Amino acid sequence: MKETKLYIDFSRTEETKIALVHKSLVRLAILSTLMLEDFPYDARVSVTFTDNAYIHKLNRTYRSVDRPTDVLSFPMYADGDFPEAECIPYAELGDIVLSLERAYEQADEIGTPKLREVVFLTVHSTLHLLGYDHEKSEEDDALQCERQRVIMEYIEDKISFEEEDDE
Repeated sequence: MKETKLYIDFSRTEETKIALVHKSLVRLAILSTLMLEDFPYDARVSVTFTDNAYIHKLNRTYRSVDRPTDVLSFPMYADGDFPEAECIPYAELGDIVLSLERAYEQADEIGTPKLREVVFLTVHSTLHLLGYDHEKSEEDDALQCERQRVIMEYIEDKISFEEEDDE
């Protein structure tokens, strides 16, 4: 199996504090997703960590949904169609915008570790960048959910979220 090189452009909004663990887990989530999806190219992704106020503005502007959300994906290519000629030296997958504030709220609501929720949302968003779209149909939703489950099981076999500190 080919070892994928991954380039991530990390950024954050001014109000958002991030730690090295956020970057490390996001990298793990994206690489695991690419590997388990047999993505054939090296890849570049932009990841922005933000808060509810900023992602609310983006959600309203790009999706006409007037509320904050947990993660937004802005794929470079529709339906995951990556033309080989444009993937040298790497495929530009697109942008992930992740509200750490909302991710942590959701983790508390569902009783899961905060960092696990960050990883899950990154996997979810990376699948969108690869062309998955759970909003198209029930079949697409089921397929994306199954892929998320498989990828999260793989990640959870590698690391534990049980020892997580309160943030």
